[in-house]
Amino acid sequence: MSRIAQVIVLAPYADEVMEPLTRPDDSRGWQGQFEPLRLFAGGWVIEFNRVPPRSGLLRHLESLAWPYPASVQVLMHDEEDDCFGLWMMRDGALVEIPLPGHRRLHPPAPTSDEFPPDPGLLWRTETRVPTGFSTERQDWCPAW
Repeated sequence: MSRIAQVIVLAPYADEVMEPLTRPDDSRGWQGQFEPLRLFAGGWVIEFNRVPPRSGLLRHLESLAWPYPASVQVLMHDEEDDCFGLWMMRDGALVEIPLPGHRRLHPPAPTSDEFPPDPGLLWRTETRVPTGFSTERQDWCPAW
């Protein structure tokens, strides 16, 4: 399945935390490496060309020892999204923050774990909901 996605992590004073994620590491559940953005506040970006290599990314980011967890922002844009989604740390977990004028639509969850979980689509609220999609339904497995 080809679902190109971009992820940007913004986290002040987190150079030491993110440095290991800028190198290849086959022991991680997700594949790839972040590239630093030259921002004074600390930013890193990664692009995924397929769904399976990104599985487990959010759980990995949650597990890191952030110097200021409440300031961590993760921006994610799947190829079919209308805009970047925003995830922030809440009670030790990265949760999606609702964006005004947008909603996440979910297709039916697969009946088996043969297929990777689907993150859904982040679309403007004025966009008609496609047949089979729902704002309430979500795959039982995390897509990231």
